[in-house]
Amino acid sequence: MKTTSKLITALTFSLLASSVMAAVPASEVAKLGTSLTPLGGEMAGNADGTIPAWTGGLPVDAAPVTSNGFLGDPFPNEKPKFIITAQNMDQYKDKLSPGMIAMLKRYPDTFKMPVFETHRTATVPKDIQERAKISAAKTTLVEGGNGLKNFTESRYYPFPIPQSGVEAVWNHTTRYRGGNLKRLYIQAAPQTNGSFTAVNFEDEVAFPDFMPDLAPERASNALLFFKQRITAPSRLAGNVLLVHDSLDQVKDPRSAWIYNAGQRRVRRAPQVAYDGPGTAADGLRTSDNFDMYNGAPDRYDWKLVGKREMYIPYNNYRIASPSLKYKDLLLAGHSNQDLARYELHRVWEVQATLKSGERNIYAKRTFFMDEDSWTIVLSDLYDGRGQLWRVGQAMMMQYYQREVPAFAFEGLYDLIAGRYIVTGMSNEEKEFVQFGVKASAADFTPAALRNAGVR
Repeated sequence: MKTTSKLITALTFSLLASSVMAAVPASEVAKLGTSLTPLGGEMAGNADGTIPAWTGGLPVDAAPVTSNGFLGDPFPNEKPKFIITAQNMDQYKDKLSPGMIAMLKRYPDTFKMPVFETHRTATVPKDIQERAKISAAKTTLVEGGNGLKNFTESRYYPFPIPQSGVEAVWNHTTRYRGGNLKRLYIQAAPQTNGSFTAVNFEDEVAFPDFMPDLAPERASNALLFFKQRITAPSRLAGNVLLVHDSLDQVKDPRSAWIYNAGQRRVRRAPQVAYDGPGTAADGLRTSDNFDMYNGAPDRYDWKLVGKREMYIPYNNYRIASPSLKYKDLLLAGHSNQDLARYELHRVWEVQATLKSGERNIYAKRTFFMDEDSWTIVLSDLYDGRGQLWRVGQAMMMQYYQREVPAFAFEGLYDLIAGRYIVTGMSNEEKEFVQFGVKASAADFTPAALRNAGVR
């Protein structure tokens, strides 16, 4: 009798623990890979057939890849179905973000949106798909939503079936990037007449799963390690930024350091967070604008508005072509929209409102996330007066050879100043993104910055 009682008690506690651990019920988790895609998108197309069903995304051999890694266009012969302009946008406005409408109005003669046939190309490796299921069953938020619990087993997409806005944002923050990587790219902030000076960067990103010498106690709360070196122009060359990001950002806030090549000093850099100035950005973006949004979510109240159909940048292989020069892409007011590609996709809409007593130059932010990849593809950023100030767009494309949904580049457009900044363009670089890069914990320490900063 006592044994039976103990068994019942043990079972009860086990069930209670499972109910606390589970982010969503098992019946919901079972939908991943059946009625929902492995990452939580709707498997089926829409009612009128303008959005097709998801059938697995692009294969790894979707198009030829150059010897230095640039991706061929899987849809080279497609033409736009129609082009949205300031003159005809009213008939499409129910599928446009406020930011895109504002850009059409701000630049009525040059900003346009060529809309192509929709292809649901996004996918990630099978192993990552399985990890999303583990996340759905186990991962929960820490108090306040500023970190993740029970996540280190899976490490990707903690909430493929989100119940709140902050859960959706964590999906973007922890999305699959293809493992350790290195990339060469430029950032540019054109003047109102279109003239610009390119700032050349070399980024390295490493993840705990791919850092064999990372101590277990550090790996347990690590999100990623990021190192960014400026290689040109000469006045900035040799400056290096190092960032350590964590999963529980209350327990262990972001750590950042900067090596200044002119002073030959390594300094702590607490400003590399929230609305601190972006690196070499001419005041046109904040630290948390990078990657469309990054960092701790604690200064905002987050609302999951819901899902809607929208024209978003997608499959932008043409704009990433190595046959193009940066001067072909960077025009006055905005990047070259003749080379852009938009498609109709379902997106999650998330609104962030600045908490009372907190500080950020953006009092409100609205993000639109691709349902198939959890990537923020469009953002609307409002100032303290409630005025739409800046508009972000990420030129989405699937890095099919590595099964990674990513960008050709990301842009942030200042509606008031009439200027913009782009980052991530690699068209004229000697190679595209390199994946599978070996990384050591010793490479991402403040002591290593001085060596990284050699001009």
